[in-house]
Amino acid sequence: MSRRAGRLLQGTALVSTLDRFAMPPMLVAIARDLDVPLTQVVQAASVYFLAYGLMQPVWGVVSDRVGLIRTMRAALLVASVATGASALVGGPVALAAARGLAGACFSAAIPAGLVYLGDTVPTADRQREITNFMSGSAVGTALGAAFAGVVAQAVSWRVTFVVTGLLAVVLVAALRHLPPPGVSRRSQRFRTAVRDVGRSRATWLVLLLAFGDGVVLLGVLTLLPAAVEATGVGAGVAGAVTGVYGVAVLVFARLAGVLSGRTGRWQLPAAGAAGALAGCVLIAVTQVPAVAVVTAFLLGMGWAWLHSTMQTWATEVLPSARATVVSLFAAALFLGSAIAAALAAGPAEDGRFGAVFAVAAVLTVPLGVAAAVGRARWRAEADDDREGAAA
Repeated sequence: MSRRAGRLLQGTALVSTLDRFAMPPMLVAIARDLDVPLTQVVQAASVYFLAYGLMQPVWGVVSDRVGLIRTMRAALLVASVATGASALVGGPVALAAARGLAGACFSAAIPAGLVYLGDTVPTADRQREITNFMSGSAVGTALGAAFAGVVAQAVSWRVTFVVTGLLAVVLVAALRHLPPPGVSRRSQRFRTAVRDVGRSRATWLVLLLAFGDGVVLLGVLTLLPAAVEATGVGAGVAGAVTGVYGVAVLVFARLAGVLSGRTGRWQLPAAGAAGALAGCVLIAVTQVPAVAVVTAFLLGMGWAWLHSTMQTWATEVLPSARATVVSLFAAALFLGSAIAAALAAGPAEDGRFGAVFAVAAVLTVPLGVAAAVGRARWRAEADDDREGAAA
């Protein structure tokens, strides 16, 4: 894969993630401007995540029929319109509808990029390239959180949606220069791929872990800015705290690219889960900005080391149905995030953020153990199979 193709994919991840992480730092500002309870705005955010997740298998089928690049460009074009409409809404229902459409369309970007990497990058180099790809997502997270918070406080939350919509239009034009992956799946039936997934116990484990990632990592991140604002600081500070998460992902993702070839089968996801656990415990105790910064940094470590390992696993676990597995992986991730946001909306409205984060801390333990043990066993079995085939 060329360097130019890698940059284009990083740009896709950046814009998609920027839009996704722009809303959490603005939840309180949006609720005040629309004069509605915070619960309704959090639920609008959960609609975004739900649509983002549910559309993944659909985009997988569409990309198999019309191609990855065409799918990304068409989806991003509609996403730009929906994001622009988000800036014009006057109530929570319209906001949920516009954000839902934006989430449904932006959801095509990152899974398509992962499939592209799976089709064009050799297995030995895939963890590194996926890490590089996700660095674009990390930058988008940092920019989205920090920019959205500052703009919401200084000008208006509506400006952020206008900017992300314009960036999506730029990306639609830029993706014309992305070379086709050279792999066609038009002859592959979706039912056949789903049947293969259903028969693979390892794939089911990967999808379950993705759901857990969504509940714990994305669920905590969605509420982190609102929790910080509840301590009395402004949206700019709350957004900057979340921006630390993006910086941490960028730093730890680079380390993951180095460590993946030097550590054993379970150390990286185990360390990532340990970092996420520590962050959840800290923020459950107190939500003051200084502690939230540390939590955001540790959650970035969790995402870069735990989640990126799961992403790589999703591209490897069932090569014959890679596009389907990756789309279902993303669906499970954001379904978990949407459910977490919906369930936490009530406690968040009441200011019981500590209880929400405590539950996340408890859930992190089985998530980390299952990821580390499951990954180690699968890698051992895969290595044995390759050695047997070579013999």
